[in-house]
Amino acid sequence: MVNLLYTELLKLKRAHMLWVSIIGAAAAPVMMFIGFMNSRSAHPDEPVTFEVSFYNTNLYVLLLIGTLLYGVITSYLFHREYAEDTLKNLLIIPVSKLSLIVSKCLMLFLWIMLLTAVAWGLTFVLGLIGRFDGLTAAVILVSLKQFFLGGCLLFLLSTPTIFVTLLFKNYVPTIIFTAVITMANVALASHEYRVLFPWSAVHAIAVQGYIPEYPALYSYIAVSVASLAGFAATVIYFEKSDIH
Repeated sequence: MVNLLYTELLKLKRAHMLWVSIIGAAAAPVMMFIGFMNSRSAHPDEPVTFEVSFYNTNLYVLLLIGTLLYGVITSYLFHREYAEDTLKNLLIIPVSKLSLIVSKCLMLFLWIMLLTAVAWGLTFVLGLIGRFDGLTAAVILVSLKQFFLGGCLLFLLSTPTIFVTLLFKNYVPTIIFTAVITMANVALASHEYRVLFPWSAVHAIAVQGYIPEYPALYSYIAVSVASLAGFAATVIYFEKSDIH
């Protein structure tokens, strides 16, 4: 397992995808910063706070950028062996299919955590540059919790994307799948049912933004069911599939 993870790290070190994903993770903080600067220019008497900056950036990451970006990364990690025709060579070492899946999931988790740190760190730095108000230790700790909890939950919800990638062995269906999820997030953003849809429920859990009609347990169940179903489908399909 350790050797597999180390191999994934070595392959990533030589790939341009890491830097492309970092640029993608930087999109949300930069766009939010530009928006806040424009708002300050239009309404100079209204202060911009770190709390609002962190909240809005995390909202953008979890509901829009993150779903698409992490979906592309997931597809890249799990489709790469098919694209480069190296999967059959790995499996004759021998390496169990389950170990291969778990090692790639660990790599995906580390990658998502790195991009989450980039998004948070850039939001913090841009806030200092823009001289936002209200920077306190409490705001920093709460924002860190919200960013990384959201990142962990999006990682758990990557399992359906993994299944789609392995099923079609192509980038296009995965991109379409994550795009549909993103559109659903946007459609449900202001609707009470957002706490029931797994991907939009991630933000509700991260910021404790629940709806009185639906207990928090519903959001946790939605995320858990989608994650476990995706993982089970992935393992069963990959174990039974023939590698040519």
